[in-house]
Amino acid sequence: MLKKPSRVELRPLTLADQDEFCTLVRASSELHLPWMRLPATAEEFQTWMRRFDDGSNLGFLVRVRDSGAAAGMVNINSIIRGRYQGASIGYAAFAPSAGYGYMTEGIAATLEHAFTDLRLHRLEANIRPANKASLALVQRLGFRYEGVSPAYLYINGGWRDHERWSITAPDLWIPDPSLPGV
Repeated sequence: MLKKPSRVELRPLTLADQDEFCTLVRASSELHLPWMRLPATAEEFQTWMRRFDDGSNLGFLVRVRDSGAAAGMVNINSIIRGRYQGASIGYAAFAPSAGYGYMTEGIAATLEHAFTDLRLHRLEANIRPANKASLALVQRLGFRYEGVSPAYLYINGGWRDHERWSITAPDLWIPDPSLPGV
């Protein structure tokens, strides 16, 4: 089957994206709350960007190819090597581009990057049970439901339950024996 060309591309998130990112986060506050809180000021953004310094977390902007507009963001978080070869992902659409399928394509590109370039085996998405749009997105992409994690993440002043969804690399993926712990 031929792969449909994507309307989006992933670009690494950098400090130079600060003004655009914060502006889009502020414009998207109703879309993001109560699910998550993203940095909306220069100070918050600079602090948040430090999480990417050691390489265990990677941040990307999902950009629309035709216009260059940022449609959303995706993070690959807490990358663990060795026998696990996995990570979790976090993502958010930006309101001006929400509802056009850009995030589905952006997360699909993230999966391809994670499973091919990063040679990961497993990705998890942890989603609040009432976040129907996010649940539908991971289901469209083939994630499997694994259960509920009570009081899993601290969001907006409290520990919140999350549904745990995962996807693993295609069956033909063979681990690189040079990877640590394999």
